[in-house]
Amino acid sequence: MKETSGRMLNDSAPPPKYAMSLSKALFSASTLLGRVLRARVMASPAESDFNTSAELAKKHSPEEIAKREKWKSQQEELKLRLMEVDSEEVLQWGSAEGMFSQLHHVAGVDISFMKESPNQACAMISILNFPQLEVVHTSCAAVEMTEPYIPGFLAFREVGFLLDRLEEVRQNHPQFTPQVILVDGNGILHPRGFGIASHLGVLSGIPSIGVGKKLFHVDGIEQSPQHKQKIVDLLHKKGDYFSLEGTSGRVWGAALKTSDEASNPVYVSVGQKISLETAVKLVIACSMKRVPEPIRQADIQSREYLRTK
Repeated sequence: MKETSGRMLNDSAPPPKYAMSLSKALFSASTLLGRVLRARVMASPAESDFNTSAELAKKHSPEEIAKREKWKSQQEELKLRLMEVDSEEVLQWGSAEGMFSQLHHVAGVDISFMKESPNQACAMISILNFPQLEVVHTSCAAVEMTEPYIPGFLAFREVGFLLDRLEEVRQNHPQFTPQVILVDGNGILHPRGFGIASHLGVLSGIPSIGVGKKLFHVDGIEQSPQHKQKIVDLLHKKGDYFSLEGTSGRVWGAALKTSDEASNPVYVSVGQKISLETAVKLVIACSMKRVPEPIRQADIQSREYLRTK
């Protein structure tokens, strides 16, 4: 199968008007400070990144090792554009009516794979109105993966197809262009602080949020007995969460209970152009079940697309 279209490539009161103006006036300074702080706090490598050159040579070909190094370099370059504070467009979502009163379209993205052919897939973007959370537009395409799945480098396998779907919407249905993207994957909760949600957000220019269903082990954060006990002790109802703080002292994300019925949390992290506090509040507002509705709908519809083929 080939790609069918596109190019590769608890809600709080809003701040008063003077505070909004002050936030915008200090926006550039806040962004610069965030970049300086980020440069000083380096991500702790995942276990696989502790491999020595000799160990890597035993497991991978020289071509594979060179590809990993190239991708690492590209991640670090793109990471310089990362913004972990609320951007001006995110600040404009709020008004006297509420924190998200000017937010109208939210998107979820997903890629589902055919069971019989692991490289054949459907790339899907589902756009929902907000706060109703009804699907108002979708864009999908049959795609064929050209890169292998390598932990820590998911974006290099999938993000080009997702950018194509966004471009198709922008070109052909601009009235549905999303104001924020929820991604089934991680943002800065990543060995190098730059997962697929951040990658997609930086390249698309749209604020993005990472929502992981499994905990990525970073900076001493892991599925330990202590972590599991915190889930039991602290996450009782929808909206309960706790910060994911690494051994370095850096906060990488949050474990969030998105539904009263959900036994397991999701792991929210900053993608791009949004703060963790705002990201958590928005994920809560977008959730009716464990998986936030934009991502859940993208998954449902991409699987349905494959069933009809």
